[in-house]
Amino acid sequence: MTRMSIPNVKSLSLLSVVLLTCAMLFWASCGGGGFQAGSLGTVEVPEGEDIHIRSLSSLTGASSLGVPNLRGVALAVADYGPIKGHNVTMGGGIDSLCTEEGGRAAADTVVGDPRVVGIVGTSCSIAATGAMPVVSEAGLVMVSPSNTAPSLTSDLKGTQGENNRPGYYRTSSNDLYHAQAAAGFAYDELGLHTMAAIDDGGPYTSGLTGAFAEAFQGMGGSTTTYTISRGDTDLVPLLTRIAEGSPDGIFFPLFAGEGTRVIQQVGQVGGLEGVTLIGGTAMLDSEILALPEAEGIYLMSPEVGFASNTNETTGKTNDDLVGAYMKQYNQPPTSAYLSYAYDATTILLKAVEETAVVEGDTLYIDRAKLRENLSSTSGFNGIIGSITCDEFGDCGTGRVLILHHSDPQVTDIADLPVVNRFAP
Repeated sequence: MTRMSIPNVKSLSLLSVVLLTCAMLFWASCGGGGFQAGSLGTVEVPEGEDIHIRSLSSLTGASSLGVPNLRGVALAVADYGPIKGHNVTMGGGIDSLCTEEGGRAAADTVVGDPRVVGIVGTSCSIAATGAMPVVSEAGLVMVSPSNTAPSLTSDLKGTQGENNRPGYYRTSSNDLYHAQAAAGFAYDELGLHTMAAIDDGGPYTSGLTGAFAEAFQGMGGSTTTYTISRGDTDLVPLLTRIAEGSPDGIFFPLFAGEGTRVIQQVGQVGGLEGVTLIGGTAMLDSEILALPEAEGIYLMSPEVGFASNTNETTGKTNDDLVGAYMKQYNQPPTSAYLSYAYDATTILLKAVEETAVVEGDTLYIDRAKLRENLSSTSGFNGIIGSITCDEFGDCGTGRVLILHHSDPQVTDIADLPVVNRFAP
């Protein structure tokens, strides 16, 4: 603390003593008396200690999505480096299970540690619906690389989603863009006019099938939606009901388990032998592509090319990131959202750096100011492109690809041919 030299009071007039006393009180309360916490509190990082962030990922339940996300966070933390003399640590990954209960339990674990300033996660939208009430109430921020449910942000027309909470952001694109992409491709490019849609009742799948139906019907098509439960194994009765409507195609943005069963069982039902299948991003899985029955399926994907885009804080390109991933983990990434996790981490760390104030031997991170800095993210150059966050936390580019699995020998997501590109 800076020392003030106090003059001999005897040599001062009464007025001078009063003015000096007021000045000392002002110095103590506004500048020299310590960092003043904002409305959501402050994280204090003593000299020699790390800045703590955490990753909530689906390490079980949807591990092909969650594990690469977690590793993308780790690579970004390493590339970003220290912030104002303090290393950043993410601790061990916390499993959010791809369930609402798992997300809530993971969030409870995080908020129990007062050192944590922010979170990268969750992998699944349903886990975010459980986590965000806890995260938001604690004054923390969470940036997701792969949540897509509209309910977590907005309808893109200015109406807040039912699950939107202060402190939530995502680099992935709102599913309303995915729905527009899939509907336009099905109707205009494939010439499909009657569609069945299958969801599991969760915020991701039901939000996407609902948006697809609205977009598809707006183009002149018709859609009937069916709902299954997570974990259902025998889908033949449902597919038999679908066959009665003689659809041209089936849109099924399910998770890998249920999606696999649709692919394997649809050929067992009379009337669906030649039906066109369009799946969601959660089925971008090498094991699914290896299924003989998967030949011919169309899959939605976030943008994955990225040309020569460079992350402005680390200087890394997508090729750099994938190369580092393969070197570190001795396998290619199994998720299309790796770069989204990397960029999500770096916009969080950049906001932390902009928020952090060093006073004496302590670094202070004001939680309210951190939210303000994340919310003001605009034109950030990431691997995925230019990132700008709207008032509801949507920071994604909105670009969507449609991939076609036309060659059964191709099981690497990166090698699937792109047959359609959507950009809002």
